[in-house]
Amino acid sequence: MKYNKGAIMRSIEQPYVRDDHPEFETGDTIRVDYKVVEGSRTRIQAFEGVVIARHNGRGARSSITVRKVSSGEGVERMFPLASPLIDKIVVVRRGRSRRSKLYYLRSLRGKAARLKTDVARQEADRAAVRAARNAEKNG
Repeated sequence: MKYNKGAIMRSIEQPYVRDDHPEFETGDTIRVDYKVVEGSRTRIQAFEGVVIARHNGRGARSSITVRKVSSGEGVERMFPLASPLIDKIVVVRRGRSRRSKLYYLRSLRGKAARLKTDVARQEADRAAVRAARNAEKNG
């Protein structure tokens, strides 16, 4: 007897998939607000950097790798997108890239490590925000 393993996996993963994250791609600069537990206290820590990789597509097992340069040292952090510890993700800047994995940025320094801005997607984001504001104001 054959089973459709993909359908079984999707049905198991479905309750864990989060749809409250904005759409973003590799090359975009994002800020991830992550809940950090220190003893009995919980605080939110922001990690802002460039998305250099996306792993396992868009399901419950998907994760992203975000890279930033802090005090001259490159720092990369992986975030599972279905994690309940992610408070929110904000797209700061839309970057233009022609690769799905931007691992070559690890060897670049300074201005060479910057990506060009994808003006079309950035303007589309601004138009969507303006439309939402106008709808809120008028409706």
